Amino acid sequence: MDERETFREAVCRAVAQVPRGSVASYGQIAWMAGYPRRPRQVGMVLKGLPEGTDLPWHRIVSVKGYVPSRGRWWGAMLQIQRLRDEGIDVDDAGNLDLGRFGWNGDQSSSRSGFSR
Repeated sequence: MDERETFREAVCRAVAQVPRGSVASYGQIAWMAGYPRRPRQVGMVLKGLPEGTDLPWHRIVSVKGYVPSRGRWWGAMLQIQRLRDEGIDVDDAGNLDLGRFGWNGDQSSSRSGFSR
């Protein structure tokens, strides 16, 4: 397996851990995957996921607490709707409260504060 595929699989494993009703940042996922300096590449992995994937990509947001449009407004709107469907308060501009909905990586709690 080459490095790119190893990275992709590590990112997908990390994203899969984020519980329903919580969010994590791209940087947090990079750190959890073992690549702490590659948050932009996390975004590229998520952007390349196949349509209809079961991976909860929508739970990954900016470290500043907003849903980035990534140049595709319809993708941001879909992400906002999926987050709302999970009970996360997201305003129409894509902003949310990381203090309330951020996940710190603790498997025992879905809303245990935000770090990284």
